[in-house]
Amino acid sequence: MHSAPLAGARFMSFEGDVRVVRAATRQLVVANSDVQLYPGDTVQTQADGRARISMADGSTVVVRPNSTIIIRDNASAEDGKRSNVHVVVDSGQMLVRTQPQSEDNKNVVETPKTQNQISGQTAASFGVSPEGNEEIRVDSGNVESANRAGERLSLKGGDYVAVNQSGTISKPEHLLDVPHPLQPHDLEKLSVGNGGSASVALRWQRPQSGAPSYYRVEVATSPFFVPSGKVIERDQLVETQFNASDLRPGAYFWRIRATASSGQTSDWSEPLKFIVATQGANTGAVPMSNLTAVYLGGNVYIIRGTTSPGTSLRVSGREAAAAGDGVFQIQISAPAGMREVTIEASDAQGNNARYRVPLTRSG
Repeated sequence: MHSAPLAGARFMSFEGDVRVVRAATRQLVVANSDVQLYPGDTVQTQADGRARISMADGSTVVVRPNSTIIIRDNASAEDGKRSNVHVVVDSGQMLVRTQPQSEDNKNVVETPKTQNQISGQTAASFGVSPEGNEEIRVDSGNVESANRAGERLSLKGGDYVAVNQSGTISKPEHLLDVPHPLQPHDLEKLSVGNGGSASVALRWQRPQSGAPSYYRVEVATSPFFVPSGKVIERDQLVETQFNASDLRPGAYFWRIRATASSGQTSDWSEPLKFIVATQGANTGAVPMSNLTAVYLGGNVYIIRGTTSPGTSLRVSGREAAAAGDGVFQIQISAPAGMREVTIEASDAQGNNARYRVPLTRSG
């Protein structure tokens, strides 16, 4: 059996601003479910972008916001028993999860300073900072890592290493787990006080593994924590709680991460959402206009509309908040045959409403 490229790697899911730069033409393409990724193609995520990609060997890569990766190779034999997958993390952060594989399966993740052979049934992440420092986290499985000087290191599940600007790989240390948020719960509603704002107690649990020295907490109006949406940023917190004060009515997202004495930082916790609402709010309608569903290809649509600024919206498991002018858009994936989706809207006064949007593939 000879090895031959598949039709191409494919986006399993994506949200926000995700772009593809074609290797042959340098053409810039906006991601959609019909876009196939070929050797040499570059995937770029912006501050609000995230993508999950399926590779030829059944492995999955997740590209975090503000990241750039390059598909170097993505080939598989016709019998599926041999494959060659090679992805370059140029900047930002990428997670990889592999399936069980034989010795003839090669899955390589390259960074500017390292080359890493990923074993079967492995989950690991690779980060490249703007300053040129790198880090490797191995949640499970095994990674064989080597730097440009030829120094090699075997990493196993629970290991963390840093790579400095000169390319030296640190000695492995125990992976610092993600702190677990406790309060407020996801989608919890909180009332404002007499001054028209709320004071919200944020509480979290210490990481289950690793020894944190301090924590960083962020609160934002955007689930992507873009700079313009951040309302609170606090670092060097020793206690497992923080009081977020003077929060006006609206929808907020919060997340937490830990830092060890060595300087290792954990991944961010998944964002949780809470809503600050005016006391005694009624359950009237939430105004909505200009609702449309724009078909992008495959099973992907963009839902657009206008409502009150700050209104929280949820469609098919995706969330967004209306901008200052009330405009919003949410990119979703809808199963084949689905003819409509429901928008769940919740404004700062505690009002809730549902709207149905028909899905058509015309235009």
